Amino acid sequence: MKKHWRDMSMLLGAIGIANIGEWIYLIALHLLIFQETGSVLAVTAVYMLKPVSALLTNSWSGSLVDRLNQRNVMISLDLCRAVLIACLPFALFSGHLLIVYVMLFLIHMAQAMFHPASMVYMTALIPADKRKRFNAIRSLLQSGGFLLGPAVAGLLFLIGTPVLSIYVNAICLLISAVLTMCLPILSKADGAQKGFSLSVLKEDAKLVFRFSLTSRQVMAVYLLFSAAITVLPTAIDSLEAAFAKEVLMLTNTEYGFLVSVAGAGIIAGACLNTVIVERLPISVMLGAGSLFVAFGYLIYAFSSTLTVAAAGFFVLAFFLAFANTGFMTFYQTNIPVEVMGRVASFYALCEAVLTMMMTGICGALAHVLSIRTSVIIGCLCMLLICLLLCFVIFRPLTVKKIVHLT
Repeated sequence: MKKHWRDMSMLLGAIGIANIGEWIYLIALHLLIFQETGSVLAVTAVYMLKPVSALLTNSWSGSLVDRLNQRNVMISLDLCRAVLIACLPFALFSGHLLIVYVMLFLIHMAQAMFHPASMVYMTALIPADKRKRFNAIRSLLQSGGFLLGPAVAGLLFLIGTPVLSIYVNAICLLISAVLTMCLPILSKADGAQKGFSLSVLKEDAKLVFRFSLTSRQVMAVYLLFSAAITVLPTAIDSLEAAFAKEVLMLTNTEYGFLVSVAGAGIIAGACLNTVIVERLPISVMLGAGSLFVAFGYLIYAFSSTLTVAAAGFFVLAFFLAFANTGFMTFYQTNIPVEVMGRVASFYALCEAVLTMMMTGICGALAHVLSIRTSVIIGCLCMLLICLLLCFVIFRPLTVKKIVHLT
């Protein structure tokens, strides 16, 4: 028992430190690139690198992750990211922007590969009866990183420069790698036995397809949740600044307050989630949590004042922790760890494509119709998908077939 909690604490520490470091690094990087180039387009290009790298990486990373030692993969990726991030300022100050973009592309590829590796390792490490509690604490740490990271970055800017923040993130990743080294090895690498080729990727794609057909309800929940809580919110959030400034007519200070309210909602929801998580069934956290997130977005979409928009932001942020914890636990419980990396990578690839498509559609609707109309349409689609998700989760047939919803 003590060993389980020690390992879980070590893993949570590694995740939390790396998450805080990532937020510090993102803010500093954007500032540095803008300072050196003076181009908004150069900063925008940084945002585009992440989905593109995810598209290229997710097509094969799951196959590799499932055949390798996941703990060692996590350590290697942390170390690679630490080295690349530490070298970024040198490339930037030398004036070679193309080299900077190549390095960022490699960093994003490592991040895209890290996700399925960490998911597989977490599922194997954490006992089934401890997963809800673990995921709730993990959600709290991620929420804390969302607030603490920018705050630490601000303090570092006061005592130093954005370059110092870049190095702090590299150090965070090194600490994360050291903590991961202290964790047990749970699998043996067998990638060398079969090799890694195009034929292997084709076999794995067929395996994911067969698994999806035999676990239709599980994958229906997966796809509906991804569409409602990842794809559509990303598309709607791309219009957030324009909505706040042009529709709600908020000042910069008021917009900052709106973002702060969302941060407060995230922390409040994550804290309550850790307290009552053991009393809530996964179905309630997953279904009701997603539904309230959609209601929060609707309040925001139809708002005409700062107060109403802030209320919507608080509601959606508050219930996001419950939805994410429920989904993570559902996912870990219903997808076998042997194929989890491949399933996660394949559907992450689909998710990335859909996210880019929906972001483009929302932007086009905002241009053709109006920003508010585009946001309202996106939020209504989110509500419909969440209602369908609740139907799939709570109908009697699903409860019989998907037994891990308690």
